Amino acid sequence: QLQLVESGGDLVQPGGSLRLSCAASRVTLDIYAIGWFRQAPGKAREGISCISKWGDSATYAGSVKGRFTISRDNAKNTVYLQMNSLKPEDTAVYYCAARNHPLCSPKEGDFGTWGQGTQVTVSS
Repeated sequence: QLQLVESGGDLVQPGGSLRLSCAASRVTLDIYAIGWFRQAPGKAREGISCISKWGDSATYAGSVKGRFTISRDNAKNTVYLQMNSLKPEDTAVYYCAARNHPLCSPKEGDFGTWGQGTQVTVSS
């Protein structure tokens, strides 16, 4: 059974950068499309990025496009989210999730396996 573990969350100043990692265990990650989601306090969870199983296509929410980059290293069984030019409104718990399909989906319900989340706080 696939398990996902996020890491890399931290407290960072506005304008700073972080790289989040989503590591898989027990099952190879290269059959799944992987998405990153986030949930800020008092807000609904939102999808922010997704990468296909081959890594040849990616999607981004408008709020992060141009600042965040998703990538994957299937040899390391890990997906990354590079976050640059961070803003206070990026503060949230960040989750990765796997979809048992080669392509991404805009529907949160299409992702069946979720990690426990990692906290990102952007504040001076």
